[in-house]
Amino acid sequence: MRIPPRNWPRNPLASALLVVAGLLVHSSVPAADQVPQVRVSTNMGDFIIELMPDRAPLTAANFARYVKEGYYSGTLVHRVVANFVIQGGGHSASDLKLKAVHDPVNNESGNGLQNKRGTVGLARGESAHSGNAQFYVNLVDNPDLDPLPTRWGYAVFGRVVQGMDVVDRIGVTPTGAAGPFKSDTPIKPVIITKVEFLDAASQAAASQPAPVATPIATPSQDTILSPK
Repeated sequence: MRIPPRNWPRNPLASALLVVAGLLVHSSVPAADQVPQVRVSTNMGDFIIELMPDRAPLTAANFARYVKEGYYSGTLVHRVVANFVIQGGGHSASDLKLKAVHDPVNNESGNGLQNKRGTVGLARGESAHSGNAQFYVNLVDNPDLDPLPTRWGYAVFGRVVQGMDVVDRIGVTPTGAAGPFKSDTPIKPVIITKVEFLDAASQAAASQPAPVATPIATPSQDTILSPK
């Protein structure tokens, strides 16, 4: 004769309720632990970015806000430098002009995340705290973009977890001068058609408080300037 485990309910209905309760508790856990991911769709293919709000909360929340606003739809990957980075998300594909942006976000380059191949960072100008909407993907390890005790770096806030082959194809597309770009812009436009969260859980996980800001016009082009 088998002895039932201690404290195990002998009532079948009670047992069923316990199982259901366990499933409900278990199903609620992934939502809290969900790692936010977004799909970047381009005319050359798609790639998926996993955000890192635990390490770069302000920068990830800033990027998530632009995603939720649909800001990146119809923007360009306007800068491609082989063996360095691809950069985009600020210029309209229709007229090549910069789109209006929110106030810049504080530089979080001291978060310990390094500019390794496949990581995603926030583009900025010469001013350390000038990053807003434009982002870049590292095609190779770029330690020169990491901070030093004597200078600010470029804040990494995510990484490509799928579709790096697409990023690599974009990274070798022929470039030249076009419109306001003196060099390094794809001769055949690379258009970001949409950036969206993969699911509701990802969006919820990325819904951290973002800096309150009023849209302003950007006077100049953000760019990644290597300290070299």
